[in-house]
This record gives sequence, structure tokens and C-alpha cells, in this order.
Amino acid sequence: MGRPPIVYYAAESSGGSSALPLLVVVAFAAFVYFLMIRPQQKRRREVESMQSAMGLGDEVVTVGGLYGIVTEVDSDTVMLEIAPGVTAKYARAAIGKVNRKAAVEEEPAAEEESAPSTDD
Repeated sequence: MGRPPIVYYAAESSGGSSALPLLVVVAFAAFVYFLMIRPQQKRRREVESMQSAMGLGDEVVTVGGLYGIVTEVDSDTVMLEIAPGVTAKYARAAIGKVNRKAAVEEEPAAEEESAPSTDD
């Protein structure tokens, strides 16, 4: 009987759980939300608003890089004139960018014609 009793000091010193692991998990979740999820949601809202505001005569670029002019707009599809007399049907979600709005171009030209001339 010469063996001393085994004493477990680690069990005695941990009286409660630490909040540090929980804080690390919460900080990581906040990091992922603010640097990844939130910017992606903002970009998606901008694309959806651009695609819904698209109208006849707009010059657009598809996600595949094809340039065309909008000739028809439905709820899910868009008809693009990709060459004189050549049209193609695309999904509205396939429109990546509106290069030029049709209404914006026509207004300045009409103002120039209606402005009175000042020739003396």
C-alpha cells in the first residue's frame, strides 16, 4: 500500500463553462453575414430591379455577352433583335446589363429640335 491517491486537479478548477466559444461562433456568423450574404442580397435586388425596369428599345447585354435591342417583353421572356431582321427569345434572367435606355436617348434629341435658334 505504498501508492498515493490519484488527485484530479483539472476537474476541480473548471467550475463553469466559458462564454468564449459561444462568442467566437457568434462573431464568425456576423462576419459571414456582413461580408458575404448581405452584399450578395444587395446585388441580387439591383439585378432584379434592372430586369423588371427593362423596356422596348433598350440596348441590353445577355450574361453570355450577346448584344441586342429589346423588341418584346413578357413576364418571363424577352425578344431581342440581335441583327437587322434577326430576333431571338431569351429568359428575362439571362439579361446581364442594360447598356442604354430607349427613352433617355430620345428626350435630348427632341429638346434640341424644339429649342429656338438664336441666329442674328
